[in-house]
Amino acid sequence: MSERVLYRKYRPEKWSEVVGQDPIVEVLKGAVANKTIAHAYLFSGSRGTGKTSVARIFANVLGCTSTDLYEMDAASNRGIDDVRELREAVTTLPFESPYKVYIIDEVHMLTKEAFNALLKTLEEPPSHAIFILATTELNRVPETIISRCQTFVFKKPAREELMKHLTSVAKKEEYVLEKGAADLITTLGDGSFRDALGVLQKVMTVTKDKTLTRDEVARVTGAPKTELVHTIVRAMADGETNRALTAVVTALEENIDMKVLARLVMHTLRQAMLIIFAPDIRTELKKELSAEEYEFAEGLGKGEGAKRLPTLLKELLAAYTLIENSPEPALPLELAIINARRQDK
Repeated sequence: MSERVLYRKYRPEKWSEVVGQDPIVEVLKGAVANKTIAHAYLFSGSRGTGKTSVARIFANVLGCTSTDLYEMDAASNRGIDDVRELREAVTTLPFESPYKVYIIDEVHMLTKEAFNALLKTLEEPPSHAIFILATTELNRVPETIISRCQTFVFKKPAREELMKHLTSVAKKEEYVLEKGAADLITTLGDGSFRDALGVLQKVMTVTKDKTLTRDEVARVTGAPKTELVHTIVRAMADGETNRALTAVVTALEENIDMKVLARLVMHTLRQAMLIIFAPDIRTELKKELSAEEYEFAEGLGKGEGAKRLPTLLKELLAAYTLIENSPEPALPLELAIINARRQDK
């Protein structure tokens, strides 16, 4: 495997390589074709969804060369002096391109004074300057800035899209990524191409086998094994509180991240719920899941505890948001198990 970081090696460099952001790509391509280029764009969305990659591709399509492309990390250059320096540079003409393109990443990190200075530039930008602002926290960007930009919200990729991308990258690196392994890495990546590829590279670096299984991914990443997740899911569905709580304690003893455990439990419960209430998408589910995972979810949907699945998921969703700030990470999950059982009485 190449020593180069995977997310950089496989970062999209042209429109056809962008995954999961088709509506945004179509609008930007249309703007170029119709010569309706705005002077400022704002890309928002969670980490690793392709904001800066799309910004670079857009700049390239506009004919902006490396000498006229400027990237600024607002997390490190957040003060008014940094923005003032940028404002002065903006006034000069491009060296060899039609435009000077400024990509400001994590723009929400700018200070109030820096935002005010940037606002003045956005209000009266030179005709040759284009700003592309990127943020993971749109709520922290002043409305005065947002109103002067064309805004685009980058969505997390669908599970199938991310799994397909991971499988493709693994194949290019001469590895075979089994469905169960791809499914687990997708969950661990939490909707981020960058994070998911980081997990994939970690597993590739450690394993001695060219075929990557779910158990191998679990071993390398510290994620819970399939058996443990299934034990908790089955016990919750059957109302066996003692067995479910015992399995959670086992996970704690194995130093498993409770948020990861909760995500995997919810993922499995959701698959079973969809099999029950949305039989038309079973074919798609079979494509996403390994034979073992699908068989388990299908069996769960046919069992006596099937009617409890929506209640279990509701309790787990509430617990998930509390895990990170809980003094006892397992406590929200344990309470969810107990509360779900109480609702049956």
